[in-house]
Amino acid sequence: MKVKVSEIFHSVQGEGLLAGVPSTFVRLSGCNLRCTWCDTPYASWNPEGDSMEANEIVDRIVEGGLNHVVLTGGEPMLFEATELISQACHDLGKHVTIETAGTISRKVHCDLMSISPKLKNSVPTESPDWASRHDQLRIQIPVLAQLLNDFDHQLKFVVTSATDLLEIDQILEQLPPIQPSRVLVMPEGRDSQKLWQSARELVPLVMERNWRLAPRMQIDLFGDTKGT
Repeated sequence: MKVKVSEIFHSVQGEGLLAGVPSTFVRLSGCNLRCTWCDTPYASWNPEGDSMEANEIVDRIVEGGLNHVVLTGGEPMLFEATELISQACHDLGKHVTIETAGTISRKVHCDLMSISPKLKNSVPTESPDWASRHDQLRIQIPVLAQLLNDFDHQLKFVVTSATDLLEIDQILEQLPPIQPSRVLVMPEGRDSQKLWQSARELVPLVMERNWRLAPRMQIDLFGDTKGT
């Protein structure tokens, strides 16, 4: 079974509960959303890459020699191949993280479902063809609830202003109870200066809710580049 792959690389996880952990990243190309601030447009707005068989991808993962694997995109839950790759990694004793927007559910093996529901700030108003479609699809409460029930999880929200936290509150009210420490707030930005400035402004707000402030370590280490 083939799937388009944008990139496979080995680095340290830069975001979330496993930040700093050496990991093999498999970025599948293709997405059902079009975030205005997308930091991987080469896997969404303009999907690029080569088609690879699932077993070829697993071979590349094995070659990396790392214990943690991150299946990301784009939107990896779009593809049936994600089921095969995740199961094969499980059979090899790998820890599997799947990065998803939480709009699609699949029968995957996943040790950490990293769910990033898209807030209103993600709507691509510059693209009328996509704005309505994106806005209608970006929050799927039944799918989110199923993923939270079926997998160990973290919820990562990309925020552009303090008012976004009110929208997060509204989403969480519709979901099963979630440990506050599993709610991660991540400022939007593609350079360190902007990210840390925004993060400082968010500190009192996440403290009020006992949520977690989530940096993007890969930006600090490598800048906004592929393969990191």
